[in-house]
Amino acid sequence: MELRHKIEIHNLIGRVVECPLDEMNRPRASVEPQLRIPPTEAEIEQLFAGWRDELATCRKFAPAARNYAVARLAADVGLRINEARMLDLDDVRWELGRFGKLNVRHGKGSRRRGPKPRLVPLINGADRNLRWFIEDVWGQFDVDHTRTGAPLFPSERKCRDGSSGRATADVFRRSLAQAADRHLPTWTGKVTPHVLRHFCASQLYLGGMSLFAIQELLLARTRHPTGCEPWVHRWFH
Repeated sequence: MELRHKIEIHNLIGRVVECPLDEMNRPRASVEPQLRIPPTEAEIEQLFAGWRDELATCRKFAPAARNYAVARLAADVGLRINEARMLDLDDVRWELGRFGKLNVRHGKGSRRRGPKPRLVPLINGADRNLRWFIEDVWGQFDVDHTRTGAPLFPSERKCRDGSSGRATADVFRRSLAQAADRHLPTWTGKVTPHVLRHFCASQLYLGGMSLFAIQELLLARTRHPTGCEPWVHRWFH
């Protein structure tokens, strides 16, 4: 109740739900919780600065730039890797809000209930990163932009019907791990897409965003399909 419905109940009745059981009587979790501390802002900028400079001389620019753009989205707006790879080009909704939003149709649902869609505002400069990718990189994959379901982050390989497939999650994970090896060696073997998601949440919290607002951004369905929510206006860039 506390974790899954606190926001909805607070919005309905204006009260924060508190569990009536004290800490001694709470059921023991099957897995001991672990404190996850993501890289600092300076470390993340070091990672992406080195990765960005590398794009100018890499052998295959388009796939390398695609992988960079996906990792940057995870750090800026907290997308899960599978949420990013399942985005279509049409899911970028520039007309919504001041900087646009992503229509995340394959958000992770709780307890195997299937996808939980939400709208994610392109805050923290994510709009600039995505415009650069679409305008300068996406066309190099030879994807038909008029085709329904054209992937936002396409694979270099074609499907049997001639359409472009989607890059796999393993491709993004490997590229991020390799970039960390080269540009953030103190985090070798520890930087994953989910770590970038934790980084996004921690930066928003350190900036003053409430836990309720962060949960709405990273987990829940956005209730207002047009325009930005009031709490978004403070977090554009």
